[in-house]
Formats: sequence, structure tokens, C-alpha cells
Amino acid sequence: MLRWLFVTFLALLLLNWLLPFLARFGVGRLPGDFRFKLAGREWFIPLASTVLLTLLASLVARIL
Repeated sequence: MLRWLFVTFLALLLLNWLLPFLARFGVGRLPGDFRFKLAGREWFIPLASTVLLTLLASLVARIL
């Protein structure tokens, strides 16, 4: 269980790091992606983008 939590954390960290590059293609601005400010800090929860990228990765894995 701890391994999956660590992998999920790394995947979200990588997604946030690549977000400026992926924003050119519309990732991060989908209807299910949430941005809000709380306690003077901007938070971003990329639900729809995560689902889209997971489906894309799954399709690539099935092809290969």
C-alpha cells in the first residue's frame, strides 16, 4: 500500500512539473480540473487531466 501511495505522489509531482509544457495542448484546463486559492496559496487538482493521461498511457501500453 505504501508503494502505491509513493507512486501516486511521484506521478502527481511529475504532472505538476510538466504542466506548463502540457498546457499548450489544453491539459490542465479541462472541465474537471480544479484551481482554487486557499490561505493565500493557489491549489490545483488535475482530475480530468489525470484521467485523460491515464487513458492515453493505457492505450499506448496496449499497443506496445
